Amino acid sequence: MDVTLHLAQDPDADALLGRSPLAALVGMLLDQQVPMEWAFKGPATIARRLGADDLDAHEIAGHEPEAFAALLAEKPAVHRYPGSMAKRIQQLCQYLVEHYDGDAEGVWRGAGSGTELLRRLEELPGFGKQKAQIFLALLGKQLGVRPQGWREAAGAYGEAKSFRSVADITGPESLARVRAHKQEMKAAAKAGKAGKQQG
Repeated sequence: MDVTLHLAQDPDADALLGRSPLAALVGMLLDQQVPMEWAFKGPATIARRLGADDLDAHEIAGHEPEAFAALLAEKPAVHRYPGSMAKRIQQLCQYLVEHYDGDAEGVWRGAGSGTELLRRLEELPGFGKQKAQIFLALLGKQLGVRPQGWREAAGAYGEAKSFRSVADITGPESLARVRAHKQEMKAAAKAGKAGKQQG
């Protein structure tokens, strides 16, 4: 894996995401309740605070939990909820150590179909169906991981030329389009709620 991603909008953080399968997974895990760039900058910040140039699943899985949470909480914090996210990252790394010998790329290496890959992603701690589908779309669209049926398995996120998620962000212009789409979805959801309450 060695591609240029533009998710953190920070050259060093994006370079790590593009070369490190574990960093990409951790960034995806962090991508909730905070701006996307903040989430995807997280893996580089964690690596730097651990004194490394990449993340290591074995090291993170075995890290003393309170010390790891403190590492994420240092200013600037890696996430709005550093304690709970530290726990989730450790759970993810423990799962990778147990099932893939700590090799994050093993999650998608050798997946025979999009359906199988989606199942593997959904089995990861902290990955619900939507997160798994978005990451599957990212793998297919930007990281060259394209088992048969990957677009179908990724659902709407797999559609070509769509601007729905991080899978579609390749620079500032597409970032703006994905943001606009998310705002439209929020507005539609709000309008739907308001309509139900009036009905």
